[in-house]
Amino acid sequence: MGKSYERLDGRLRSFIEAQHIFFTATAPLDGEGTVNLSPKGLDGSFAVLDEHTVAYLDFAGSNAETIAHLRENGRITLMWCAFDGPPNIVRVHGRGEPVFRDDPRWSGLLQHFPDIDPVPHGLRAIIVVTAEKIRDTCGYAVPFMTYDEDRTLHASRFARETDESLDAYFHKKEHVESSIDGLPGLPLPLPPLPPLVPTD
Repeated sequence: MGKSYERLDGRLRSFIEAQHIFFTATAPLDGEGTVNLSPKGLDGSFAVLDEHTVAYLDFAGSNAETIAHLRENGRITLMWCAFDGPPNIVRVHGRGEPVFRDDPRWSGLLQHFPDIDPVPHGLRAIIVVTAEKIRDTCGYAVPFMTYDEDRTLHASRFARETDESLDAYFHKKEHVESSIDGLPGLPLPLPPLPPLVPTD
């Protein structure tokens, strides 16, 4: 039932771009380390950069497990499920890299997310993933679920933060600067959010 693909295009690309949520899975090299699985939402925060590369925005939160694992070993799997329409699951297995605010690639990458204002969400990194294996499977057991709308809680929570207070918030959290297993996480102090570059 499963099928492998050489690239993200056509029906496959249209499917993943239409989903309102996807999941990321990472793990440390240590076999006793903590496997991490995270849901990612907010319409407009995911982008297909080319046939083998995708990216998503990593917003402020109380953990940084994905960032820590990617900094250590780069392994990541992304998964999308069809919660409406024909059943389908798509997985992209690949190598990921967190691009931080002070990286010269930041402004160029951010232009792939024109519908997202990074300021209210405390954007801390852009995760870029290069696909090594692309597969889909049937998804027959995935239930039908209806999308209503994005929650506004994340933006309302972090919109009141400045770069300075956001940095202080991260310093207070146990697993932002380092992972649950003690791997380096989000580099602190947090650099200021660069000014937006006009796309015209």
